[in-house]
Amino acid sequence: MPQEQKPSIKNWAIDDRPREKLRTQGAESLSNSELLAILIQNGTRQQSAVELAKDILGLARNSLNHLGKLSVKELMKINGIGEAKAIIIAAALELGKRRSTYEKLQKTIISDSVSIAKYLQTKMADYHQEAFAVVFLNRANKINHLEIVSKGGITGTIADPRIILKKALEEDAVSIILCHNHPSGSLRPSRADIELTKKIKEAANYLDIRVLDHLIVSEEGYFSFADEGLL
Repeated sequence: MPQEQKPSIKNWAIDDRPREKLRTQGAESLSNSELLAILIQNGTRQQSAVELAKDILGLARNSLNHLGKLSVKELMKINGIGEAKAIIIAAALELGKRRSTYEKLQKTIISDSVSIAKYLQTKMADYHQEAFAVVFLNRANKINHLEIVSKGGITGTIADPRIILKKALEEDAVSIILCHNHPSGSLRPSRADIELTKKIKEAANYLDIRVLDHLIVSEEGYFSFADEGLL
């Protein structure tokens, strides 16, 4: 007997179709799987777009936070999710992340480690490996730009002081904040972290650029070199 096909979303009651539901009731009325289904657009012969979306959420342990960490290749492990659909999902998640940090980035005045730590935790949350970021600030201690300057392996990354300071000059920064993540969750700085911080600070002094802090961030919290007297 031929395999029975799943009913198409087109055959659902209008109120149950994700796109129509969004149009009539608003995006907030949709479940996570329904929102994903809109991005996926269509399912397979065996599954509707909503069912595919539920499979994707299952791969992400039903966590949007974990979903944002999945790569395009990982999303393509779901039968029915090709490269094009995986890229659309990854792009949408990146837009959501950028929206959540946009207001914090726009000329935020940095007065202490707390005022920058949450922003950096959000920006670094999706990296499985260590990444090194630099925040470039103007004379009023407002953020001009943030850039990931290097990505490393599971155990570490290397940041080149020359690249950091060249970028600081391009951004007209008078001070910078260094940051890297610890995917392991540990917030304790290594000897290499301390030595690199000193090296960058000494080089920056020659250009009259201040290193205000170096933060280590993880999902559990953050460590501030300035707060701990290591700067």
